[in-house]
Amino acid sequence: MDLSSVIIAVAGVAGTLGGALLTQRGSERAKRLEIELVRDHEEVRENRSLRRTCFAELNRDARQFTTALNRHLHVMRERGVEAADSDALDEAKNAHRDRYSEAQMIAPEEVLRRASVVNQALNKVYGQVKRLERGAPEPGETMETAAQAQYEICCLPRPAKN
Repeated sequence: MDLSSVIIAVAGVAGTLGGALLTQRGSERAKRLEIELVRDHEEVRENRSLRRTCFAELNRDARQFTTALNRHLHVMRERGVEAADSDALDEAKNAHRDRYSEAQMIAPEEVLRRASVVNQALNKVYGQVKRLERGAPEPGETMETAAQAQYEICCLPRPAKN
């Protein structure tokens, strides 16, 4: 055996082993990329699900707050307000506040603009109701104006569906 045969044999073995190593590394890289893509897809899906849940709960809590305001106005007309009535209204207000705060963290700007309009309207009516309840309304605030403002929250324009 001469030196060139040994060199050729070593080169062949090195090429075979090197090819297997490169194939393995390429396979590992492809597998890592696939895992990253799956994780990214899962993250997008989880974020979408989180937002959808938050938006549904925000809508529910806003409706419950509106209903609580309506009930409270009826109670104020029909009889005196008791502690349980005020507690029920405050509980609905606090639930909406918490959900709105959560939405502020994850909602896109367009959703927040619309949610802010509803939030401000609800808090405005809540303030009117509480001032009326205390017997210290601002000029022009009556049970009728509070009831009208509460009713108008239900009629706020809805976004067009695409």
